[in-house]
Amino acid sequence: MKLEKSQTAQHIIEKISATASKVGFISDTVLSNALLQIENVGIPNNKHEDYKYCNIDSILKKEFKNIEQNFINVTAINEYKIKDTITLVVVNGNYSEALSDKIILKGLQVHSFANIDSSANKLISTIADVQKDVFIAMNTAFCSNGFYLKIQKGEKLKMPIHIIYISGSETEALVNSRNFIELEEQSEATIIEEQILIGQGKVFTNFLSEKFIAKNAKLNSTLFQNEGNLGYSVNTNQIKQEQDSQYHNHTITLSGQLVRNNHNVLLAGQNSQANLNGLFYSKENQIIDNHTLMDHQAPHCESNELYKGIIKDKSTGVFNGKIFVRKDAQKTNAYQSSKNILLSDDASIYAKPQLEIYANDVKCSHGTSTGKIDEKALFYLNTRGIGKESAKKLLLQSFAQEIINKIEPESLKEKITLFFEKDL
Repeated sequence: MKLEKSQTAQHIIEKISATASKVGFISDTVLSNALLQIENVGIPNNKHEDYKYCNIDSILKKEFKNIEQNFINVTAINEYKIKDTITLVVVNGNYSEALSDKIILKGLQVHSFANIDSSANKLISTIADVQKDVFIAMNTAFCSNGFYLKIQKGEKLKMPIHIIYISGSETEALVNSRNFIELEEQSEATIIEEQILIGQGKVFTNFLSEKFIAKNAKLNSTLFQNEGNLGYSVNTNQIKQEQDSQYHNHTITLSGQLVRNNHNVLLAGQNSQANLNGLFYSKENQIIDNHTLMDHQAPHCESNELYKGIIKDKSTGVFNGKIFVRKDAQKTNAYQSSKNILLSDDASIYAKPQLEIYANDVKCSHGTSTGKIDEKALFYLNTRGIGKESAKKLLLQSFAQEIINKIEPESLKEKITLFFEKDL
């Protein structure tokens, strides 16, 4: 579908092009395809079915008229660290070796894109297809100097890796942040990705992560988003799993003026398993839009999804989840659930679970529920001497705890709980 392109959109692309690192890790063929995709598709608006409730073209025209890219220089990150983790830092899309911890874990390799070898270079863009989404194409064409992370064969990291993405500008700015994370056979890791916004300027971040999980490997991951009213972002995770691999992810979104999360998982090997859990909390006039895809390509695979949303004021929440079972993916088990609480009459939630099945021996189900706080439960707590606001907060905490309890490590769980409860 070809969309109308505005002069503002062209201006944005020119600004991204002018500030991209151009470190040369994208092949000429892939780069040409990416540029062609941008030219053919343009910035999505509400005429595009996948962006029906998230009109990014309109938002960019309205909020990013005067892009000056006055980025902030970050010199200290101690306040953002989580104890007992290895910290890696990305500032305005560029991997910072100076701010990151020295790598002391056996089996862990981290390099900026500018310093990767040819074998790693060939992996980039093998999972994220530039023709699938214009934001993948835009990131591919204009990304900054991100990083490649590898867990070597058979290594099971005992310490979590905390990746901090700091974006900051005193003026309107655009950031294309990118990484490639590879887990070799029989390896295991816990990765925390946290997005932080500083400064007084609005920042639009186009984030892309390709994650490859090889045979018998296991990745536990959490994406924590809390960028406030100056943060606008499109975040794309492209995952590919091989035989007997496991992928567990928790996406926690507590704020952001616009947050669009595209989480696409390809179960390409037999007996692979994927679990996606999400918790989002929107307020004022924020838009939080979660799109997921479980693409079952091989037999005997299992996927589970549970997304919960709390939507208040005049904000908008979206959950669009698709389970796609291909013809050869017999014996698939796939489950999906979306549960939401509306805290005001002006709040909106659009939930669209989908099944597309071409195999005949599968177990698949999906469901969604939306409502207000349980008045009976609220009344019960009131009769026990708990005030209305305290009771309301207690019920919301209980609703969210099912997701929060799944998070590892404990230090991250405590951090997210503190932010969540403080904002209720």
